[in-house]
Amino acid sequence: MNILTKLSAAVVACGFTASLVQAGTHDQGGLSTAEPDWSELIASMEQMHMAMGAVQRSGNSDVDFVRLMLPHHQAAIDMAKTQLLYGKDAQMRRLAQEIITDQQLEIELMQRWLKQCEPAQPTGNQTPAPKSGKEN
Repeated sequence: MNILTKLSAAVVACGFTASLVQAGTHDQGGLSTAEPDWSELIASMEQMHMAMGAVQRSGNSDVDFVRLMLPHHQAAIDMAKTQLLYGKDAQMRRLAQEIITDQQLEIELMQRWLKQCEPAQPTGNQTPAPKSGKEN
C-alpha cells in the first residue's frame, strides 16, 4: 500500500472515529470510562483533535494536509502504545507495533517535507546583505 493510500485511509478512519465519539454512539461494553486502557485511547484522540484544531490554514493544500496529518499519526502511535500495554491478542499487538514503526517513519517523512517547503528563516546572528544604493 503506498503512502498516499495509507494517509487517505487514516484520514477517513479518523473522521469516522471522531464522529462516533462526538455523537456518543461508541459502545463502552459496560466498562467504566475510568479504565486505563479506554481512558488512554480517548485521551489520545482528544489530544489529536486539539492539535488538529490548532492548525492554521496556510493556503497551500499540501502543507495543510501534512500539518493535519502529523497529529493524526502521533495519535495512532499513542493508541498503538496503549494497545501494547493492555492488549493481549498477538495479532493486534503485532499490528500495533507495525503502526508505531510505519507512522513514525511517515511522521519523519512529513517533517522533512515541511522543512523543505518552508522558506529559510533568518537567524539573529546573520550579517545583513550589503545595501546596493538603490533603496531610495
